[in-house]
Amino acid sequence: MLQKIYIVLLLSAFGFGAMGQDAYLNAESEQTDKVYQGGKPYNVKMYPQEFKSEKPKNIIFLIGDGMGVSQVFAGLTANQGKLFIENCRYIGFSKTQSADNYITDSAAGGTALSCGVKTYNGAIGVDADTMKITSILEEAEEHGLATGLVSTSSITHATPASFIAHQPNRGMYEHIAADFLETDIDVFIGGGIAHFINRKDGRNLVEELKNKGYTVENDIKKMSKIKKGKLAGLTAEVHNGRMEERGDMLPMATNTALNILSNNNKGFFLMVEGSQIDWGGHANSTVYIVEDMLDFDETVGEAIKFAAKDGETLVLVTADHETGGMALTGGNISTGMVKGSYPTKSHTGVMVPVFAYGPGAEEFIGIMDNTEIHHKMKKLLLNK
Repeated sequence: MLQKIYIVLLLSAFGFGAMGQDAYLNAESEQTDKVYQGGKPYNVKMYPQEFKSEKPKNIIFLIGDGMGVSQVFAGLTANQGKLFIENCRYIGFSKTQSADNYITDSAAGGTALSCGVKTYNGAIGVDADTMKITSILEEAEEHGLATGLVSTSSITHATPASFIAHQPNRGMYEHIAADFLETDIDVFIGGGIAHFINRKDGRNLVEELKNKGYTVENDIKKMSKIKKGKLAGLTAEVHNGRMEERGDMLPMATNTALNILSNNNKGFFLMVEGSQIDWGGHANSTVYIVEDMLDFDETVGEAIKFAAKDGETLVLVTADHETGGMALTGGNISTGMVKGSYPTKSHTGVMVPVFAYGPGAEEFIGIMDNTEIHHKMKKLLLNK
């Protein structure tokens, strides 16, 4: 009972401060945002399905935050009938419910994927009793593998945070940032520099990162030239902007991380989040969803390109939950037009897709709990 009261007090204490970081939850869209009129499609390549081994040496785990089946097909329609995700021949579905709610949030959903345990909404890398749980990224580190995180949100936001931090409340951004210094992660790229330098405790975590041997950079083009060493890429004060502002930051950051991580002969674990598919769902904006779905799919394409060449890399693509209850009420594959409608501005409880490409991909078919994805990855990558 006292444990639950403690959690409630923490949620209250940090909830107000978090609201400024999460303004997208209350974003509004114009009626014209309900229809994506179409754009110039990008070319999609289909890669061979032949690999060097039965188990992966590396895992690239891509999370499309808020991405349900409708979001995927909206992207497919907008790109006039093709997505890189279609390279993934092994497909399943993930049940997303958290320990305390039929509708999960990204913190509990991310923790289920990263740590393999159901927990309460708002929890970051802790169980329902607020006890720390080791994430797959941390276990990969312990086994001598290279590790990385990439996100279009702040790197301290719920999904990336759940792979590296251990806090009872997702709004504890400064505490989450400090947790990065407790690890030996090789590369992380995302927004959130404010949580590293403009802190209530007066610490300058950027200087502390430099003292630990990290190159700290905020220009994605300069980052892309870094091929080795440790990299902390902090690309925005808090969150990165929409596509028109950030451009191809996500695929560039993913390739940068792959260049660095692939130096480790033992292998690597990389988590990449397309955060803002979720934000488009909260805004009920079809335009926003499609733009970020296509950006995410092109990033999936970069991951699959690497995996096809490498032959020892498993690419997994899934979501933590669906957002908006998106329904496709109109579209035209020949022009790329997509029309959506929405019953909610919040998350929903529907299953989300799981796509897999590479050695071990066959493990990810059928209906599974989100925690099973964690355990399957750990078995394949770490023999645990």
